[in-house]
Amino acid sequence: MAGGGAPWVQNAVGGEPVGHVLTLEKVADERVLGRGGFSLTSAAFRHGGELDPSFTAIEEDAVAPPLEWTAPPPGAQELVLVAEDVDRGHVHWTVWGLAPQKGQLMEGETPPRTGKNAHGNSEWLLPDPPLGEEHRYVFQLFAIDLPLTLMPGATHDELVRNLDGHVTAAAVLTARFEGHEVEELDVDDLDDVD
Repeated sequence: MAGGGAPWVQNAVGGEPVGHVLTLEKVADERVLGRGGFSLTSAAFRHGGELDPSFTAIEEDAVAPPLEWTAPPPGAQELVLVAEDVDRGHVHWTVWGLAPQKGQLMEGETPPRTGKNAHGNSEWLLPDPPLGEEHRYVFQLFAIDLPLTLMPGATHDELVRNLDGHVTAAAVLTARFEGHEVEELDVDDLDDVD
């Protein structure tokens, strides 16, 4: 695993070492982090908190978590979201085409445009760390100074090339999740309902 994580990035994602170079470090710098009060939150977890199983591979009908953000500084033309596994480096979600204003993605909402995740499809890649191993997932929101012309399904590398030099503000939100066994429902455990 390639080492990464400038001190400011490590601090932004929660203070612990970062296993690889995140998108944040590739396309932004410390000056744009939280610029103008730009921030990202979720009603489902606090920064550094536990990700509910309903957003992971543990649950069958899992969806992407809800996210909410403040207005970016003036001059933003579009918002872009990238979610990555801090510890493994896998891209879990790339989203762009978000309006450059205060906004949100509801739980399970289909975003305007999405690119390929680490498995090559365009959905929220459900976190599924190995049993007993905790991973951190960082949601990185970027305000950019031009609208992207990327086609849906673009790769993470294509997105990074288009963001480089255009990020005016960035916000970060980190969640943790530990691998669980998927609990099977045992019919014999159900009470008879007559």
